[in-house]
Amino acid sequence: MTSITTSDGVQLFYKDWGPKSAQPIVFHHGWPLSSDDWDNQMLFFLGKGFRVIAHDRRGHGRSSQVSDGHDMDHYASDVAAMIDYLDLRNAIHVGHSTGGGEAARYVARYGKGRVAKLILIAAVPPLMLKTGANPGGLPIEAFDGLRGQLAANRSQFYRDFPSGPFYGYNRPGAEPSQAVISNWWRQGMMGGAKAHYEGIKAFSETDFTEDLKSITVPTLVLHGDDDQIVPIGAAAPLSAKLLQASTLKIYEKLPHGLCTTHADVVNADMLAFITA
Repeated sequence: MTSITTSDGVQLFYKDWGPKSAQPIVFHHGWPLSSDDWDNQMLFFLGKGFRVIAHDRRGHGRSSQVSDGHDMDHYASDVAAMIDYLDLRNAIHVGHSTGGGEAARYVARYGKGRVAKLILIAAVPPLMLKTGANPGGLPIEAFDGLRGQLAANRSQFYRDFPSGPFYGYNRPGAEPSQAVISNWWRQGMMGGAKAHYEGIKAFSETDFTEDLKSITVPTLVLHGDDDQIVPIGAAAPLSAKLLQASTLKIYEKLPHGLCTTHADVVNADMLAFITA
């Protein structure tokens, strides 16, 4: 396996495909998945001549199931360690959902001189949790509910979540793909329960406002208006306003897992932005 070991002893698994001389695209996966969730995009952009890289976040996939560090600061630091090890420059970073928060924090804190562009897809920034300053967010009870389901029966939870709201399979007329649902469950069960449990706090309670304000590279913000996991009202439009150089695109009726359900649409829009 290709992996690096971070300064605090975490072994991070990563994939690195394509010519080392090509422009790199770094993919940041969502919760509680792994780099495998980017299979479609990695093959697509590899075929377009790019170098594609994706890692399994600590506690997820094939990376170490460590006890500590399941927060956005560690996630971003882990990415920085991988980027420094591979010495990636002029890179495009693409983050989906929780990975969007990770990518934003990495670019804000560590990306100077190394990042060309950023793409946030159905991403958690600027803040998912409902607060006095963020009235459009979700109440803490929603995230407590996720924690309760995970602790009670993680395997069942990881079947129910993709079978319903994640891919919009609970909408009238939707045709659920058992293969997609099974692949989501497989990725989730590869990771550690503690990392996934604590990751809920990381993706829901981290405020990325200052990160977004400090990002100067061109950023594409993509979101479906039928996202039931990261509701659009407290997400993409607010992020686009905070970013210094953003392009916002909202997809009518598309779900949270749009990179899978509508990969052809998302891939085309990403390619147009990257090559512009």
